[in-house]
Amino acid sequence: MPTTLPTVEVNQNTRLAPRWQVILLNDDDHSYDYVIEMLMTLFGHSMETAFQMACEVDAQDRVIVDTTSRERAELKQEQIHGYGADWRLPRSQGAMSAVIEPVS
Repeated sequence: MPTTLPTVEVNQNTRLAPRWQVILLNDDDHSYDYVIEMLMTLFGHSMETAFQMACEVDAQDRVIVDTTSRERAELKQEQIHGYGADWRLPRSQGAMSAVIEPVS
């Protein structure tokens, strides 16, 4: 006997919340190991993905590390800014910088 599924009404006026990008900015005061470790810790990226992002930020001076809601993007930006200096480099005085931007 066939099963009849209930009818679902779709509201055409429903909109999704805007998406935001967390963008890591390059500097010369953090090692590849620092960047990879931070991306794995804060974003749960695999080592391979984190390494690719470290290469991209080094080459392009910026890399998108997450696309998410505005609230989560702000949290992740704060976590990057709070991650601290790179203990591997004596000249490193603080965390890396990141910005958030709406997805266009």
